[in-house]
Amino acid sequence: MADHRPRTQPNIDHRLRRMRTDGIKAPIGKHDPNVPAAEKNAYLDCGWGRLVFAQTFEDPTELVRSLREEGPDRRDIAFYARDPHVLLSHAPQELFLDPSHTYRLDLSTYRSDPRRPRGYFIRRLSSEQDATEVNRIYQSRGMVQVHPSFFWSNRDNRALTYFVAEDETTGAILGTVTGVHNRRAFADPENGSSLWCLAVDPQATHPGIGEALVRRLAEHFQARGCAFMDLSVMHDNELAIGLYEKLGFYRVPYFAVKRKNEINEKLFTGPGADYDSLNPYARIIVDEARRRGIHTEVTDAAGGFFRLTQGGRTIHCRESLSELTSAIAMSICDDKSVTRRMVEAAGVAVPDQIDADGDNKALAAFIARHGQIVVKPARGEQGRGIAVGIETVEDAERAITVAREQSERVLLESCFDGHDLRLIVIDYRLVAAALRKPPQVTGDGRSSVRELIEHLSRRRAAATAGESRVPLDAETERCIKNTGHALDDVLAKGERIAVRKTANLHTGGTIHDVTGEVHPVLVEAAIAAARAIEIPVTGIDLMIKAPQLPDYVFIEANERPGLANHEPQPTAERFIDLLFPLSIPFSVRAARTRKHKSRKDG
Repeated sequence: MADHRPRTQPNIDHRLRRMRTDGIKAPIGKHDPNVPAAEKNAYLDCGWGRLVFAQTFEDPTELVRSLREEGPDRRDIAFYARDPHVLLSHAPQELFLDPSHTYRLDLSTYRSDPRRPRGYFIRRLSSEQDATEVNRIYQSRGMVQVHPSFFWSNRDNRALTYFVAEDETTGAILGTVTGVHNRRAFADPENGSSLWCLAVDPQATHPGIGEALVRRLAEHFQARGCAFMDLSVMHDNELAIGLYEKLGFYRVPYFAVKRKNEINEKLFTGPGADYDSLNPYARIIVDEARRRGIHTEVTDAAGGFFRLTQGGRTIHCRESLSELTSAIAMSICDDKSVTRRMVEAAGVAVPDQIDADGDNKALAAFIARHGQIVVKPARGEQGRGIAVGIETVEDAERAITVAREQSERVLLESCFDGHDLRLIVIDYRLVAAALRKPPQVTGDGRSSVRELIEHLSRRRAAATAGESRVPLDAETERCIKNTGHALDDVLAKGERIAVRKTANLHTGGTIHDVTGEVHPVLVEAAIAAARAIEIPVTGIDLMIKAPQLPDYVFIEANERPGLANHEPQPTAERFIDLLFPLSIPFSVRAARTRKHKSRKDG
């Protein structure tokens, strides 16, 4: 039944205003002589590239000329293009229509959320260290980085605003967002604003960081009298679109046009159906190969298989496992007890180890000797079937039963009290090192441990393309029980507990880069282990006291390490260097030759 209630004048005025400003046709001119006209041919340098305000260009050829001034390794964006088909007709070989939607938030009707973030807070970017951390997050999200000095030199720029989310406990930067004040950028008569570069650290575990950053920026522009806040979002980014619509954003018919360059290549060439099905560990390598002009053929997307060809050289890979890794090396890595013997013979420190052969007296004696032990299948991957910190025979027997689901043979090891370190060794050189931390949840005073784990799993899955989740299994229950809690207990606000002892990414662990901090002894141990196995690409796992200290024991070697987990370190680049050395840029080869010569002369 139709609603015949009369509409109020404010509602009518609001609808008419939206029709005028958001319609597909050019906006109706404002004839108020007190409002200055917008600057012509305006753009704003944002560090990652220029934001070119297309509506300030009367002549499309001038706009094309401006876009041609894009610098190397930059991504300029012509925003607010109302007639993109006309613009593209002037340079069809150089420009493309960005496959993004534009969303708008009406700041005159926006209402802030009285709830405040828990465990972190939003503040202005205030130091060069903040800028470095923002770049780290940009790189982890595949975004163009900004020189830290640009952030710092523009900290007082009234057109640009930078906010960061900071962890209350650790001080770590968890996320960032950039805002543009259009009136201050180009004397915008509509007094609008826009949001750019919203990014959250994929390792962050706090909920709602992206929403808190968006709301803080909206409140910032609302307080300065801006009429609206716009943003551009990829058409298939359903999670982000869902967040924006929840906050009151709505679609408006404005478009973005970009230049065809290496950074934008996937947007205008189309990745193809097979590429879309690749997991992140295969995709990062395929992306690097394509960037160098190496032909790629996806042979089995679901399994992560692809073939790379350059000149007369062809190599078949499964993620970071290639034909250069021998079957013998794979066989060594597959059996953890064999791996241990091989690396021990090479002088690498290893933990005490016995087989779980059903002898309870031997099991009890082993636990008594070491206090805590590790139970793990002799064969397996991705942390499945591993239990850490076992202290009783009863818990050990249950863990052995679970481990036997992965491998008939089960190993018992002495437990080294410390941190899990993964070192990526490619061509017998250290490329990346990262601490792997077990998943933790933080209480909010309302949610049960089970609910907190489910929330954490959703966030980890979203940040890792579904690769990381915390399983609600017997091992998780045991770890929670050891903290004095149960799955259905409600944690006090701010109380933090570990819900797994293992730090594997696939069971909810997080990864923290420490490549620049690793003690030389740890590096030497990882390289010695790789040489003992004779494996060209491997992930060596050590238990350590701290990255800066030499204490360690060897845990295992992985023949197919996930290179995507170690950005911003150049893992994919070094992998392609190994496979196709002639694809290394000449300047890089020359620099390496000079470095090697200087070391030799020294």
